[in-house]
Amino acid sequence: MSAAILDGKAIAQRVTEEVRAAVAVHAAAGHPPPGLAVVLVGENPASQVYVRMKRKTTETVGMRSFAYDLPATASETELLALIDRLNADPAVNAILVQLPLPKQIGPERVIERIDPKKDVDGFHPYNVGRLVLKMPVLRPCTPWGCMRLLQETGEDLVGKHAVVIGQSNIVGRPMALELLMARCTVTICHSATRDLPGLVRQADIVVAGIGKPKFVPGAWIKPGAIVIDVGINRLPDGKLAGDVDFESAREVAGWITPVPGGVGPMTIATLLGNTLRAAQWQLE
Repeated sequence: MSAAILDGKAIAQRVTEEVRAAVAVHAAAGHPPPGLAVVLVGENPASQVYVRMKRKTTETVGMRSFAYDLPATASETELLALIDRLNADPAVNAILVQLPLPKQIGPERVIERIDPKKDVDGFHPYNVGRLVLKMPVLRPCTPWGCMRLLQETGEDLVGKHAVVIGQSNIVGRPMALELLMARCTVTICHSATRDLPGLVRQADIVVAGIGKPKFVPGAWIKPGAIVIDVGINRLPDGKLAGDVDFESAREVAGWITPVPGGVGPMTIATLLGNTLRAAQWQLE
């Protein structure tokens, strides 16, 4: 068998069109266009690419994009002062500080400084807490995008065993919470997990997000499983690869996301949805 491909690029285009239509309704009701401020500190090449894509896509759906680029030498005090100004600016409905940050800046302090109602990444403890309590408003973008991909399979997720490989605050932990809300049975695996191959072989859903290229071979995948590959790794030859060995896994899985073109586009599309939701939340 060969897995059906979950085309994140095509699905993200549909999500983006949904957001564009909702922004038009928002504007027709007399509200100003939602505004997203994206803050980039330093010149990390990957971050520059991500930020450029986010800013461009924001404008294509009728939202306002505010760009703030700080040098790599910027202090934490300078960044926190900028966040304070953006928190107080009514034209800015959503704030995104691109990670990673230079070593002199603590990401936890930055995330906590953002107004929870403008926390478009969904990383603030308040928003994570709402997700824990099954009362989400602004949800972490990548896990929420993964859930949309899972919905696109048309399969009933209730009762499925989901194995999440990776426990990061950005992907692994909120992904597990999203799957729990969908009433999956969830196992979170990490570097200290025993018999990882055995656990993955039990999974109806595998979400890989550990940052190790081709770490999960097809031999670990349960026949017919849904495989969501969050990883994006640059190989020595310059090509991109996910955390799953795509070629071997696609011969076993029922559904699989490619890299690139899988989870990545969904993260940006979900960011747009969160920006609109933030603007609506601030009107409530």
